[in-house]
Amino acid sequence: MKATAEEEIDHYVVLGLPSGEEGETLTLEDIKKAYKAKSLLCHPDKRPDDRDAANAEFLRLRSSFDILCDDQARRAFDAFLRVKRERERERLRRGSDRDSKKRRLEERERRAAEEAEEDPEERRRREVEAASAKLREEVARIRAMHAGRRGAATATAASSPPPPAAAAAAGVGLDGERTLKVSWEKGGEDYGPARLREIFGRFGEVVDVLMRSKGTKKMRSAFVVMASKDAMVAATKSMSGSLLNPLLVLPLHPMAADNSPSSSVKETEQKPMPTENLVGARYQAFEDNILKKLLQKAAADKQK
Repeated sequence: MKATAEEEIDHYVVLGLPSGEEGETLTLEDIKKAYKAKSLLCHPDKRPDDRDAANAEFLRLRSSFDILCDDQARRAFDAFLRVKRERERERLRRGSDRDSKKRRLEERERRAAEEAEEDPEERRRREVEAASAKLREEVARIRAMHAGRRGAATATAASSPPPPAAAAAAGVGLDGERTLKVSWEKGGEDYGPARLREIFGRFGEVVDVLMRSKGTKKMRSAFVVMASKDAMVAATKSMSGSLLNPLLVLPLHPMAADNSPSSSVKETEQKPMPTENLVGARYQAFEDNILKKLLQKAAADKQK
């Protein structure tokens, strides 16, 4: 909507006063002083040769003065000026945005034109170089990451004992005075780490159970590490496991079940392991089987 001639008049400017935000701060006394000074200059008596124009200018001066002296009219005029200023700022901002967009569009068009004129082979060469540089950067990052992991793993391995699996393979690194070698037949009740802990836990604290991955065709075995030598000895002298598939329990080293002083270790190693130190169930079953065969043989001999 086009502004009217009346709306285009800035009453502060008519009185020779600053307009805008500064004009809103002027006092009524400031307005009266400005009007008095301005009226002396544009009074019709000062321009007798052009009285009509002088009269029109003086009337405009008086009209602006009346508006600015009226508190309600002045507030309405100040609000009108604020709206105009905001509209002007928005117009300038949009113009600036359009100019910026135009510049960006022109820049893209310029680059597109340059790329169109560029040798395709040269452009592909630059693309390959950029991709190759990125790939080298990623390869270096991955290698550094893996090198860090290998270093951490090496440090951990150097400060850690042999893994349980390696120890379980041959009993390497196990304390012979506290370790039991436990065997049982395949096909019957099977024994896992949890079950073995439960069985040997009644003799004392079980430190670890190491299953042996390899065994014979008929037998399976494991190492049970007890917390004390006494617990290990007690376990070798007791029946353990299911009656249907009893456990054969032996110390890892024969001297572990011997209560002789350390000075006689060599002598103990040379002596055979007493049969009462074998777990009863399996050994007793073996002994009962032999006795049964002897009785059968004696009965056969008597019948002859």
